[in-house]
Amino acid sequence: MSSVSTVHGSRSLPAGFAHPHASEEARTIAEAGMILRVQVGSGVHGTSISGQDDRDEMGICLEPAPFVTGLARVPRGIDGEDREVDFEQYQRHTVWDEPGGLANRSGAGDLDVVVYSARKWCRLALAGNPTVLLALFVPDDEVVFRNEVGAELVANAHRFVSRLAADRFLGYLRSQKAATTGAVGAHTNRPELVAVHGYDTKFAMHALRLGVQGTELLTTGRITLPVPEPDLSFLRAVRRGEVGLDEVVAAVGDAERRLEDLRDSADLPPQPDRAWVDDWLHRVHLAYWEAT
Repeated sequence: MSSVSTVHGSRSLPAGFAHPHASEEARTIAEAGMILRVQVGSGVHGTSISGQDDRDEMGICLEPAPFVTGLARVPRGIDGEDREVDFEQYQRHTVWDEPGGLANRSGAGDLDVVVYSARKWCRLALAGNPTVLLALFVPDDEVVFRNEVGAELVANAHRFVSRLAADRFLGYLRSQKAATTGAVGAHTNRPELVAVHGYDTKFAMHALRLGVQGTELLTTGRITLPVPEPDLSFLRAVRRGEVGLDEVVAAVGDAERRLEDLRDSADLPPQPDRAWVDDWLHRVHLAYWEAT
């Protein structure tokens, strides 16, 4: 019996949209099969700035049998016509409803939500993807919905943690670092921050956060949310532009070196428990199909 509690919150998702992963059919699959839905953005990290942030949510769902054992597909959005895609996720940003549509940047009060199929989520998590792994460590007060199947998944978070995460955290950190400093090929969509502070403070904060959380995961096998002190105060100071670029670059470099050291020295298994995950996926899908 899982020691993780269920949370009887909302499965309801924003209506479909003209986006390849936002058809009404995909929304129906995501809502009906949802096993977990959590906040994963700045709010859960503790790094949000009042009045500035959107809300990022991630969910996981089980698929109907024809999408797993057969060849069923979903339309490419609500105007997909005869074009179809494999169901892997339902992705929706409420800012798309405003004039400008898909080109809009999310801001305060907007909701960005993605609900992955359990199979896709597991593939990403087993590879050590920093973003999807967060769903396993979100505190109960940031969980929107979690049924018995989702509770079993969260109770077995350790099955997904391995030294493979080191390279994934390093890759994400280096991408954020490049965007912070305007390296060749990097892109920032927040020129207003660069104009005021000389660098993109949000990218810088995320680079440092990845260093903190990656180090904790590789050291303890878990991620604490929100980010504990004293790291949280430093991250928030960086986000507000109160730390000079030279100090930020040095701190990111230190975080990068810690992850490099842990890549080979961490006391974690070299690979995740793929056999357990495969068995879990098999069991829960069969039970879902039988119940529906």
